[in-house]
Amino acid sequence: MKNDIILAGVGGQGILSIATIIGSAAVKADLFVKQAEVHGMSQRGGDVQSHLRLSNREIASDLIPFGKADMIIAVEPMESLRYLPMLKPGGWLISNINPFINIPNYPPIETVIAEIEKFDCHIALDADKIATELGSPRSANMVILGAASPFIDIPYSELQDAIRAVFGRKGEEVVNMNLAALEKGREFTELNK
Repeated sequence: MKNDIILAGVGGQGILSIATIIGSAAVKADLFVKQAEVHGMSQRGGDVQSHLRLSNREIASDLIPFGKADMIIAVEPMESLRYLPMLKPGGWLISNINPFINIPNYPPIETVIAEIEKFDCHIALDADKIATELGSPRSANMVILGAASPFIDIPYSELQDAIRAVFGRKGEEVVNMNLAALEKGREFTELNK
């Protein structure tokens, strides 16, 4: 078993929370985990990405080789396109379609979504809208994680337990909201894959 995952987004969108939850769940599932993060100008709306490698065998490097990622999980659509060269043939692209416009020449969102939709193995959803409908706009990252969860070789229950552990100090309401967001994302993928 091996999952090489690129997490991509913009500072403040919860990329590192996704990495923490997947990593915690992987450890509980007795998997080896390696992670490398690039924060860039994350506090000023800059790009954030993380390489997350999971395996049932020891992992030599924390960086994913070019063209070998099994999946890109992106909370921002333009950022999903930035890392496409890292994706292996047949790899999955899971992306939010709601842009975080942080540059003056951001291309038309229709153009970005059209590029995402060129891939046979993609899930594109408006995670921000789903999270807002749940009453928690900040949980869009958990919607995206839920959408990616069917393609991650970790039991879904371990991801749920990791959310409980990571958000537990923030109270039951926050935990339940993030669990609901995870479930809505998973439901979206199950209906659309």
